[in-house]
Amino acid sequence: MLSTRSSGILLHPTSLPSQFGSGDFGTNAYQFVDWLVSAGQTHWQILPLGEVGPGNSPYMSSSAFAGNLLMIDLEALALQGWLKQDDLIPHPAFNAEHVNYALVNPYRIERLRRAAERFFSEGSATKAYASYHKFCEHEKSWLDDYALFKAIDKQQQGREWSDWPQGLAERTSAQLEQVRWKFAAEINFWKFGQWCFSQQWFALKQYANERGVRLVGDVPIFVAYHSADVWANQSLFELDEKGRPTTVAGVPPDYFSETGQLWGNPLYRWDVHEESGYVWWIARLAHALRYFDCVRIDHFRGFASYWAVPASASTAIDGQWMPGPGEKLFAAFRRALGESLPIIAEDLGLITPDVIALRDQFNLPGMRILQFAFGEDERNYFLPHHYVANSVAYTGTHDNDTSVGWWNKARENERQFAQRYLGCDCHEIHWQMIKALSVSAANTVIFPLQDVLGLDSQHRMNFPGTGNGNWAWRFTWKMMDAGAAEKLRTLTALHSRNPRGR
Repeated sequence: MLSTRSSGILLHPTSLPSQFGSGDFGTNAYQFVDWLVSAGQTHWQILPLGEVGPGNSPYMSSSAFAGNLLMIDLEALALQGWLKQDDLIPHPAFNAEHVNYALVNPYRIERLRRAAERFFSEGSATKAYASYHKFCEHEKSWLDDYALFKAIDKQQQGREWSDWPQGLAERTSAQLEQVRWKFAAEINFWKFGQWCFSQQWFALKQYANERGVRLVGDVPIFVAYHSADVWANQSLFELDEKGRPTTVAGVPPDYFSETGQLWGNPLYRWDVHEESGYVWWIARLAHALRYFDCVRIDHFRGFASYWAVPASASTAIDGQWMPGPGEKLFAAFRRALGESLPIIAEDLGLITPDVIALRDQFNLPGMRILQFAFGEDERNYFLPHHYVANSVAYTGTHDNDTSVGWWNKARENERQFAQRYLGCDCHEIHWQMIKALSVSAANTVIFPLQDVLGLDSQHRMNFPGTGNGNWAWRFTWKMMDAGAAEKLRTLTALHSRNPRGR
């Protein structure tokens, strides 16, 4: 799907309109697919679909397999008879342009609990229950541990799993069996939520695919420490005898931060993964490729070498580079999943020859970011005339400012270079940048919706290195300039990126 000329939009589902405080898989998601078709777009790229973690980040989920229950369409549950109209009264403080997670999370989870109670009260003789039971059996390998983790986490009031009673932290059979019996209803609730998420997501995916729109997912290289993944697979991570991380993930000082970024995720014991035949990683990627037509693997360079920071450090400065699994992991992917891997390699940051060699050995497209292009000269790797076909080019990503915001804050030398290079006075800079990507040799180009709409820094999605105020942006249909879809459709047709024709 990445080998022919095409284009798409980057937008996370939580950014969609909805009366219930955050975007979801409801009617607005289907309307957005229709908008993509009208704009001649082939791809809808999103951020990780997992539950949000600290700072509301989708990159710090409590499970690498589970979906974000906040995205479940409540109106669809009402149509099933599991919610009443009184359940669908929005909170008066919901904001149409911002996700207030402190309000949205309890509101939506409470409604989901009501739906689960009514669902299970119907008994096991319904077609819906048969579907639910089939889902639970099919996803058993991760779902059982996830639901158990969530039930214990609620009972332990959010304490990190290494601080749970010893029998639970160490997963002794007797303790876990007691929890399964005592908290059976709570465990079933979390399974019900994942079933609802899966049912609704695959219906949306089918709708998009039938209209020629392919869904591009995002797989974070690391997982959160307080997660079902680490708790259930402790031997796979760098933990001490008490179950706490010894080293954690991050990146050294870079474009985004003078002190680097201290992510805090536990690091993998890659030797143990290798001994297992990389079975956990294969299961993870296979799961992601069921949910998406293609995935972007975040921080691809970490597979060649990764920045390991002592768990006690307050910044990422004092880390060191450690060797990753390299070609062994991707060879295992090929053996298990097929020769052609539908993966975009997020190869940004400090990229060394071994990272490029690993990417090219498996014929994976890398990423080019236009906002990075104008700080140097014509030799800059990110200038469109250097793009190769097997690449995915972006005006910016979720970690960048919007193109208009970038332009408003750009240094004078960057502005002058951009004006000379783009051959314009840079009125409507966002369209000049979109056009520069669209005409480039890159097979795939992706534009954040904020750039298509010409929005400024107030509409940015994430500020790397900051813990608060991120991941909350939403658009409204009033923002959707009627001419934007037509203009984008014209560009993609002119540059042979619209498979639906000119």
